[in-house]
Amino acid sequence: MDELGAKEAPSGFDRAVQCVALVGGALLIALATMVVVSVTLRSDLVGAAGVPGDFELVQMATAIAAFCFLPYCQLKRGNIFVDTFTLKLPQSWQRRIDAMWDVVYALVMALIAWRLGVGARAAFASGENTMVLQLPSYLPIALCAMLAGLVSLTAFVSASRLVRTSA
Repeated sequence: MDELGAKEAPSGFDRAVQCVALVGGALLIALATMVVVSVTLRSDLVGAAGVPGDFELVQMATAIAAFCFLPYCQLKRGNIFVDTFTLKLPQSWQRRIDAMWDVVYALVMALIAWRLGVGARAAFASGENTMVLQLPSYLPIALCAMLAGLVSLTAFVSASRLVRTSA
């Protein structure tokens, strides 16, 4: 449903963003399962070593999952906003102001994507790996860079939709 209460068919872009969010959810479920297994293995009951590198996997997967959820949150207008000063403005002005802030968010996320990309390139060039599993560090950083780019694109899409509905 859009802001006016009318039903809209989700676009291909919307469905792609939903799929990315579902991947993030599946990643967190897998991560939670791995943590349960690791803790159970370390318990007095089993007395074995936990899952090797579990803390590394938690760090990387949590970052990736968080970036998976951000585009969907933006698309559904789920981010926190303060509208104290704009409540009495006409709906069209509120949408224009929201669109302006969506553009600001898009630009900030583009900056974050760029810097994550630079970080991924540096990690690749140095051959940096994780301590226990020896996984290449650039992979999760690069994935987060791409997802931050998707957040930026989603914010631009969101802004354009707001501008179209306020016209």
